[in-house]
Amino acid sequence: MATKTASTIRFRAKLFRPAESADGDSWTFLVLPKAASAKLPSRSMTAVEGTINGVEFEAMLEPDGQKSHWLKVDGKLREAAGAEPGDTVALEIGPAAEEPEPDVPPDLRAALATAEPKARAIWEDITPIARRDWIHWILSAKQAETRARRVANACSMLASGKRRVCCFDRSGFYAKSMSAPKAAV
Repeated sequence: MATKTASTIRFRAKLFRPAESADGDSWTFLVLPKAASAKLPSRSMTAVEGTINGVEFEAMLEPDGQKSHWLKVDGKLREAAGAEPGDTVALEIGPAAEEPEPDVPPDLRAALATAEPKARAIWEDITPIARRDWIHWILSAKQAETRARRVANACSMLASGKRRVCCFDRSGFYAKSMSAPKAAV
């Protein structure tokens, strides 16, 4: 799995403890330098594989809303990498060989199960990245009513042949809908 090709992106970044974490000390995060992030194929969620302090991992980078990405580093990976919050770690990453399937939220899964056959067919035919965009658009709703409306609209748009969410800023830069966690002091 280690990415040792010309497309390998090498950089160093500091591990931060999130300011508000229900899991306490179980995870940390880092923000990619803009130059490293710019080498990735997308400003949106991106599947990567690589190493952190020589330890192999696969993960999804999240957009930080500032035209870069951030990476959640769980406690197990952090410990294997011999790193603590506040440490600077060495990373080598590249795009994942295969895009993982996103987790479909129960409300969307239920709506798709009863949607028009064309909606289900389009859903099955689009790429995992396109499915992830639909899911993120639905999950980014701040109110339950908005989310329910987006689930219904997604099924309707898919049934009409639409393969992508219109006017959805995948990077969070223009809508400011995404950001890295705030670091603890």
